[in-house]
Amino acid sequence: MGLNSSISNLSYFILGAYLNIGNVRYLYFMITALLYIFILFVNSSLVLVICMKRSLHEPMYMFLCSLFVNELYGSTGLFPLLLIQILSDVHTVSAPFCFLQIFCVYTYGSVEFLNLVIMSYDRYLAICYPLQYNVRMTPQLVAVLIIVVWLYSFVKFLVTLSLNLRLPLCGNTINSLYCQNYLVVKLACFDTELNNIYGLVGIVLTVLVPLFFIIFSYVRILKLCFFGSTQTRQKALSTCAPHLASLLNFTFGCCFEILQSRFDMTKVPSVLRIILSLYFLIMQPLLNPLMYGLQMLQIRRIYEHLFCCKKLTVQR
Repeated sequence: MGLNSSISNLSYFILGAYLNIGNVRYLYFMITALLYIFILFVNSSLVLVICMKRSLHEPMYMFLCSLFVNELYGSTGLFPLLLIQILSDVHTVSAPFCFLQIFCVYTYGSVEFLNLVIMSYDRYLAICYPLQYNVRMTPQLVAVLIIVVWLYSFVKFLVTLSLNLRLPLCGNTINSLYCQNYLVVKLACFDTELNNIYGLVGIVLTVLVPLFFIIFSYVRILKLCFFGSTQTRQKALSTCAPHLASLLNFTFGCCFEILQSRFDMTKVPSVLRIILSLYFLIMQPLLNPLMYGLQMLQIRRIYEHLFCCKKLTVQR
């Protein structure tokens, strides 16, 4: 592509992080496809269980349902293109599809983090104000919080894409396994100050402010645990452990992605670079349903009931 070519007339991008792996690609394809199928199955089944069982129509499970729907959304934004590229000899992606993937991946990340934020607030109310919980966390508030999380993320990244589309580019090679916003902006031929300012404001609103609420919630929970009864500590541990594990896993994954895209990683083994770049897009959808599904007693019981019913049907 020539210099000063704008995004509007750019027809494709080249994904430059794929390796020449020969016939091993078929093994990688099978592993990736199995991961995708497993993620689709476990997240979809949990969404169906929560939606179908009225006993699970509580705030905590509604937030979990939103989380699992987001895992399906984010995985579908990554895996189909990844599977195609693994089998392909020419690692190109059309410009419209590239920007669609950027939108999916980044809205997934925003919804994931903000969903974890409102879940921490929900746990704070449940543990610190158990008698007032149902009065404060009403079904209407749950619906509003979930809608705001999704709507804010979609609007925010629609603005991001509109700012990107005005940029003339000096190349079309992205050194990544999938389309990333930061790497596309780096291809711009002129100053990207407006994009940087908007990105900084977005970080403050999407990361720093919500992070304050997470810290506030867990400081109050820990304070109650230190001075509360053994039963209170056990309740806090059982309800907060999966959330904290998910939050830490997501944070580590985002840090890995930032390291991969912002810094020179040429000295790092290529396989490790690939793992770092895909970690937060694969491990969250993979581990979240397992952690919450195994930890939440009501979900476990419903799964066991369904499994037993199927087993009895087969025996008959």
